[in-house]
Amino acid sequence: MANFVLVHGAWHGSWCWQRVTAALTAQGHRVHAVTLTGLGERAHLLSPAVTLETHIQDVLAVMACEELSDVVLAVHSYAGMIGTAVADRAGARLKHLVYVDAVLPKPGESWSSTQSSATRQQRIAAAAASPDYSFGAPDPSVFGLHDADQAWVRRRQTPHPGHTYQMPLNFDVQRVAAVARTYVSCTEPALATIAPSRLRLKEPGFWGGAWAPGATLHELKTGHDPMISDPVALTRILQDCAV
Repeated sequence: MANFVLVHGAWHGSWCWQRVTAALTAQGHRVHAVTLTGLGERAHLLSPAVTLETHIQDVLAVMACEELSDVVLAVHSYAGMIGTAVADRAGARLKHLVYVDAVLPKPGESWSSTQSSATRQQRIAAAAASPDYSFGAPDPSVFGLHDADQAWVRRRQTPHPGHTYQMPLNFDVQRVAAVARTYVSCTEPALATIAPSRLRLKEPGFWGGAWAPGATLHELKTGHDPMISDPVALTRILQDCAV
């Protein structure tokens, strides 16, 4: 039996992991799918006070309160920022860190740092114009979802807390790199805002050369939400990371 902690990306909630959670639980694993403050069933907590640090503490608190060790921590999209922070601060609790088509930051960067100026301006303006400093979700078709899956995600997405967007994350690359890492790159269709992170996987000097040792790359021919569009393949990768 392994301990899994699953962390969703922007606009989502723990609900997006339903298919993966069911598959892992059926195999006898212990699974905690976290919903970040202000999102999913916790959308009523959305406020300008929610920051990246709030979300980091959400995940650290689950691991501490559940007294988890040897955790396979899977972080999706925006939550790459969170997973990096958790590995930096609580790496001893982790067995494996899995970036699922996720942001891969450098020290001192924010989530917004790797995005285009047009995207940054649009999201910052949307947050500033909202009463709770949040920005809305795109149509799930950009995640490669269609038909029933597209409608399911559209119904459940909620605005994302805006103060998570520009807050920088400082971390020690050596501490994070000490944790075994896997990156799952979703390529059909590839989400444009994740492209800079995918390119970093190919840079020999990324994190001063600390990324490549101990890191594994998987490519899935599916869209940005593989926990929905290809849960079987993603579950298989997560199980392999628990070995």
